[in-house]
Amino acid sequence: MFGYSMIQMIRTHADRVDRHLRQHFLSLYRPFKWMPCFLHRLYDAFLKKTKRFSVIIQFKEAESSCIQEGVEMVHDIVHRHMRCELGKEFTAVNCCCATVTAEALEELLANCNQIKKVHYNREVRALLDVATPAVHADNVIRNNTTLTGAGVTIAVIDTGIYPHEDLDGRIIGFQDFINHRAEPYDDNGHGTHCAGDAAGSGAQSAGNYKGPAENAFLVGVKVLNKLGSGSLQTVMYGVQWCIENKDAYGIDIISMSLGSPANPSYPDEDDDPMVQIVEAAWHAGIVVIAAAGNDGPDSNTIASPGISDKIITVGAMDDRGTIPREDDDIAVFSSRGPTIYGVSKPDVVAPGVNIISLRAPNSYLDKLQKAARVDGDYIMLSGTSMATPICAGVAALLLEYDKSYTPDEVKNLLMENAEKWGNDDQNVYGSGYIHAENTIPSG
Repeated sequence: MFGYSMIQMIRTHADRVDRHLRQHFLSLYRPFKWMPCFLHRLYDAFLKKTKRFSVIIQFKEAESSCIQEGVEMVHDIVHRHMRCELGKEFTAVNCCCATVTAEALEELLANCNQIKKVHYNREVRALLDVATPAVHADNVIRNNTTLTGAGVTIAVIDTGIYPHEDLDGRIIGFQDFINHRAEPYDDNGHGTHCAGDAAGSGAQSAGNYKGPAENAFLVGVKVLNKLGSGSLQTVMYGVQWCIENKDAYGIDIISMSLGSPANPSYPDEDDDPMVQIVEAAWHAGIVVIAAAGNDGPDSNTIASPGISDKIITVGAMDDRGTIPREDDDIAVFSSRGPTIYGVSKPDVVAPGVNIISLRAPNSYLDKLQKAARVDGDYIMLSGTSMATPICAGVAALLLEYDKSYTPDEVKNLLMENAEKWGNDDQNVYGSGYIHAENTIPSG
């Protein structure tokens, strides 16, 4: 096998090709064991020219002119090969995406010294497996004003947002990286539920099912398809778009109820392109809040981008359907830390079991889980997906109180004022159970 050209390429450039992509190349040779030997090299050559791979190309840190030179070289090489195409450039993290054949990739790795690493465009999924009063966010009054998230904008990077009555007039932007539609919609239902978890008004339920930030503005960024699946590339598109349009829409917070398993082939979390792009948003002044994942109760199961040591990572509590907290405990599915890099996570926890929020009629989840519908306009779902936007809603109250807070200050306030819980294990509960009333300064 080691004589095959694609295997030789991977061995030669192993330090610049991530593990997922290397494994993908190896899997191409599985059919060879059922094929006559005299056909092996012919088929190897055929695959090298025709099999396409979706990749993220990361450039070395250097002056912008050197990076641009690398992008131009990639452009030239990609366009010389059939079936290849260059995608969007991620200026915030010195990356670009491309679809390449093995033949094109070999030329790129051999000739473009500016390339630091080529990453497989891995799958990213929605992390799905009574809440507002449980986090004490239903009646926070400061300076004689009830905080409702007014004037704060939350970008929900997910499956889209259905224009539900509880969001009437507050979806101020929508970008679709899946089907490229202009008007807000949600063919899965997950993103709509998350939008309501953060900022639903409860208008169709007499206020029973409302989020912490009932007057916040929303921007829907669709990066996941009808089945709740997307890719590293589409998620990076979504975050990059939020950075570029931060001022146009006033984006203060990004809520990401999605992720993929952390990649142990990266020596550090900062080598993960997903982590790089969310930290670029963080440094641009956007509070980024991500789900811990639904792979508990095992340790070392925090998903990417929640493995980032910068952003806010949220685990899920089971509030048992009651407002008093005494019987609450961590949800069995909530991912535990430390991360595979030894960082304590999650940062905080919030309710994530049997959360009632907005229903997107005729969406995939709506049809799949008819028994979960509540009162016609709502649906009940569980997961760290639900805990994350609830935390985003509390963060919106903080920013309504004081728009000058930086992302680091928002994170510190949430963690320092969370209620210690259980055995105080930081890799289960983080700094504790978020508590809006305690978090927002009273002075």
